[in-house]
Amino acid sequence: MNRRLCLALLLLPCADLLADTRDQALKLSDVVISANRQVQARNDSSAANTVFTRADIDRLQPTSVTDLLSRVPGVQVAPTGGRGSLPGIFIRGTKAAQSLVLVDGQRIANTTTGDSGLQYLNVDQIERVEVLRGSRSVIYGSDAIGGVIQIFTRRDAEQGLQPRMKLGFSSNQTWERSLGLSGGDEHTRFNLGASLDETAGINSSHASFPSDGDHDAYRNQSISLNLSHSFSDELEVGFNLLDNRGKSEYDNSFGRYDSITGQSVGQKPYTDYTVSSASGYVDAKLSENWQSRLELGHSENRDTKRDTLSDDFSAFNTYRDSVNWQNDLTLNEQNNLIVGGDWYEDRFHGSTTFTENSRWNRAAFVQHRFHSEWFSTELGLRRDQNQQFGGQNSWSGTLTVPVNPDNDLLLSYSEGFRAPTFNDLYYPLTQYSNPDLQPETSKSYELQWRSQLTDSTRLEASLYRTDLSDAIILDAGKPQNVASARINGLEAGLKQELFGWQGNLGLSIIDPRDRESGHTLARRARRTLNLDLDRQFDEVGIGASWQAISSSYDDEANRDRMGGYALLGLRSSWAMNREVSLSLKVDNVLDKSYARAKYSYLDESQNYREEGRVWMFGVTWTPEI
Repeated sequence: MNRRLCLALLLLPCADLLADTRDQALKLSDVVISANRQVQARNDSSAANTVFTRADIDRLQPTSVTDLLSRVPGVQVAPTGGRGSLPGIFIRGTKAAQSLVLVDGQRIANTTTGDSGLQYLNVDQIERVEVLRGSRSVIYGSDAIGGVIQIFTRRDAEQGLQPRMKLGFSSNQTWERSLGLSGGDEHTRFNLGASLDETAGINSSHASFPSDGDHDAYRNQSISLNLSHSFSDELEVGFNLLDNRGKSEYDNSFGRYDSITGQSVGQKPYTDYTVSSASGYVDAKLSENWQSRLELGHSENRDTKRDTLSDDFSAFNTYRDSVNWQNDLTLNEQNNLIVGGDWYEDRFHGSTTFTENSRWNRAAFVQHRFHSEWFSTELGLRRDQNQQFGGQNSWSGTLTVPVNPDNDLLLSYSEGFRAPTFNDLYYPLTQYSNPDLQPETSKSYELQWRSQLTDSTRLEASLYRTDLSDAIILDAGKPQNVASARINGLEAGLKQELFGWQGNLGLSIIDPRDRESGHTLARRARRTLNLDLDRQFDEVGIGASWQAISSSYDDEANRDRMGGYALLGLRSSWAMNREVSLSLKVDNVLDKSYARAKYSYLDESQNYREEGRVWMFGVTWTPEI
């Protein structure tokens, strides 16, 4: 059914892909939207990509967005504790701030630190996750060096009203509750959802002050709203909203300084957070060969840190307004053109007074695609003009050669850049900031092989190299453009269906090195392997996940080694009837002890704790109206 629907969508002219087909495309695993901000077949995209639909999310039963991302070849996740803890997201060996995170097309990263708050996004409010590996700066500009993660909020392409309710209970006194209602007709569609997750958590630190010996609780309240209306076959408007807010406790191994006693004392710190995104769009078919889409967006990333044992307080709140205008032009059967422009402004308000509290960025981009029976090309150019560092050009090019109907080879080159954060540039203490910083830049070279080996076997492999220049590091506490890195990598994804079992295997081998020291970049494992196996027996589904990660170093000097590990997870589901289904999963079945990040306490390195064996039981009710 999905393949037939996918074929029907892709046979339509590009200009006809308005919301009716766009909402249906969000259900499909054979299309991708993020690569060029338009619906296209995954195999037609020049970007190495991985797609998770809502059906995949329900089948895999991930605890969080980061849990889902850890299944992607070339993506590594290094959290600093249990639920709600700060994760490091490394796409193809690049750091978290060097990858762009979008929610319904809107940037959500905190402009002070570059972190996107992915740990705070509730997976029940998500319809689809797309991960692009490799630079996409021509389309998206700053931050898209390692890749792009785009999250689409929950929605439904069906007509009529469809309510849903889910209740889950898990280890560590964890509760998950969510409600939703979707519906519409041939012209108007909507989806409204709300979730509340709570957990007592775990004690993330092994050794710390006695005040940090408690469990680190986490609470998340989230709502999502999607509304679209088609005035005609040529014009549609819509609105998207996702809001996540709550409280996350954490351990501070450094404690705080007591001005009276002159000694360091313990803390019980926590964060009040908000990560939200809202956008509106107008999608219009201006002519037979011209489709235009205008988007206006606003996002907020608010972070307030407090301490139960003292009056300590700090607030770092960032806000972003944005406008994107893209035009997709079909010149003829072989030539297509994308022409567009971006503008956004970042603002900061908080307890610290920065030397500057706002900056704007505007850009124009163009991308041409040629397609013939013998080969295809894609050439792109983007020009960014930034209030702080001036202009930046980005180029990209891809040559696709279809060796035969079942095998394609792609050779590509792409450039990327990342603008310095507000902390890097405008922090009030000059020993900790540098207003003369320039953007980090990258050059990437990639060879892809995509093969439909058999009707039930699909292989996608990439061999790539990324050179990073002017990378920003702290030199005696002051950020400087002094580092450079070289990342070589091989990644492969294999999909196989055999005897009713659906298998997904992901492999990644990387060599990420600092050019000057020759050391491996911190918290990057050289080898990762992920395997998911699932089978459906009528109303009962069973599945298993296995993840193997090699050793890595927690520090840039490669002195603090973290051992490799392997984790096994099991899951099952049972559709009792058309309205009620049950789910049960057990993660870390073998109760392995492992570490993905470390912290320092009394000048000694300690592992952040990870959850041991945990289980989750859930009930989902979708009554028919």
